[in-house]
Amino acid sequence: MSRTVLIVDDELDMRIFLTTLVKMGGYRALTAREGGEAVETARKTPPDLMILDIMMPGEGGVRTYRNLRTDPALSDIPVMVLSAVSEKSFQHYLTMLNVRLDENIPDPDGYVEKPPEPEAVLALIRDILSRH
Repeated sequence: MSRTVLIVDDELDMRIFLTTLVKMGGYRALTAREGGEAVETARKTPPDLMILDIMMPGEGGVRTYRNLRTDPALSDIPVMVLSAVSEKSFQHYLTMLNVRLDENIPDPDGYVEKPPEPEAVLALIRDILSRH
């Protein structure tokens, strides 16, 4: 059975692009438009990997990432961040967040800045899944 990738992005065009890319890579794709839907989907059908946008309305990707990493039922799901937010800015946010928390939130398993190169995204998906 093929591995499942949950794509979380508020932009329809990006969800379609990533769904097509994931399927071309031989994986099963699930989608969510925002963080709350992503967490609900992950609980019902735990994915082998989550591709998470950071800048989303509602719960947003940053809070979703924190919730995933602090929830024992979901914390083992590998997360690849795909966002217009620079990796340096996201790392700074994690550093500031970890100063206030008892337990550090780990870095994502991979990070790609938008606009993504299709080959680079697929290569990172393969790499992350091979490690998990």
